[in-house]
Amino acid sequence: MTPPVFALLLALTSDDRHGYALMEDVAELTAGTVTLGPGTLYRSLQRMLVDGLIEELTEAVPVSEDRRAERRRSYRITAAGREAVREQARRLRILTDAAHERGILDNTLAADHHARKDTQ
Repeated sequence: MTPPVFALLLALTSDDRHGYALMEDVAELTAGTVTLGPGTLYRSLQRMLVDGLIEELTEAVPVSEDRRAERRRSYRITAAGREAVREQARRLRILTDAAHERGILDNTLAADHHARKDTQ
């Protein structure tokens, strides 16, 4: 699973979101280490739809009296998506625990991330 797909699935575990909100949430969740441009975002979402990890929700949004309603697309994680993100998180935890045990990773990364969230 690619970092963008993992981050998108993680973002969708708390609520349904549309594309722009997903980009913002991924940037926040990853402390800016994963940034999604529109191309990466929508290619990833399309792949996730095909794989059954998410579903698309479409609602009509009135724009103005002289124009038709536009469609706003939001996305919801599926049961398969929840299981996939859970399994990926388990794999990453095993690897990060091993990195910590070998002295490659220390707790400052987590502390730095929490400190940045507190100042925002």
